[in-house]
Amino acid sequence: MSAPPKKRDPRMGLRTSATLATIFVILGQVFFGFEQSVAQVFVCVFAGHACAFFFEWVDAKANNDVPGYMGGGFKKALDWSLSAQMTCVTLSFLMYYNRQLWIGALTVALAIGSKYLLRVPVNGRLQHFMNPSNFAIAVVLATFKWVGVLPWAWTTNLKGIWDGIVPLVIVMLGFRLNLLFTARLPLIGAWLAGFIIQAVFRSWRMDTPLVGQLVPLTGVSLVLFTLYMITDPQTSPSKRRSQIVFGGGVALAYSLLFDIFHLQYTMFYAVTTVCAIRGLMLYIDSKRDPAPQPATLASVQPVSEAAVAG
Repeated sequence: MSAPPKKRDPRMGLRTSATLATIFVILGQVFFGFEQSVAQVFVCVFAGHACAFFFEWVDAKANNDVPGYMGGGFKKALDWSLSAQMTCVTLSFLMYYNRQLWIGALTVALAIGSKYLLRVPVNGRLQHFMNPSNFAIAVVLATFKWVGVLPWAWTTNLKGIWDGIVPLVIVMLGFRLNLLFTARLPLIGAWLAGFIIQAVFRSWRMDTPLVGQLVPLTGVSLVLFTLYMITDPQTSPSKRRSQIVFGGGVALAYSLLFDIFHLQYTMFYAVTTVCAIRGLMLYIDSKRDPAPQPATLASVQPVSEAAVAG
């Protein structure tokens, strides 16, 4: 008899994502032409890790528990910090804070803090429901109007064939990540299908070229958003049907916020809206169903951490 297939270590997805994101930032600063300063990267990384360890210590202290980074030596602490690393490096290149570096520190603090403040009971444990990076971006963009996202600022130095190779590599790595580790391809498909449908409708209603409505899909910003942000397994559903509803909901929210309120950076507000609705539904379900007994809690497996975001 052949041996059963070996299960993939769920931590590998997070390790891969954090490593690739860090390499992407280094290459961006050295070769790609990132317009964000190196100081912005260091501020985000330092502040993010400081907040992550501090918030975890406070949370453990308040609940008479052991911090998640303790009890396994350096390797456990390193694995635990990968989620914060992913958030830090993501926010270091997604946003442009001008010379106000303290806004970068505030953004990563909001992202990591949301994981401790915005939580609902799920299977007997508290689980954050807001996509951390996306939530922080939405709050900062809505509060500080001079902060922005520079979708052109990641590949300004790439010319010729490299201008196509780098985005292609990003797509291939993101597809592999979601195929092997996060299992969020139905969510991605529903989001893209919804985006294309609303683009076709807007093109027909406004009598504008369809190509113009679909151009955002070719940008690095929307590629990163599609493959690495909305697929965060901690803040998106696992079941196929729920993934389709979630992805379609993001597309619907995007269309409504864009067409009715004419918001800039609509995709971040769309995910924040859908995550908030999902969090409310999870909270209602937790109140409707009885809490698991201690014996049941002991059998619950920890939720695995994987790509993005946030």
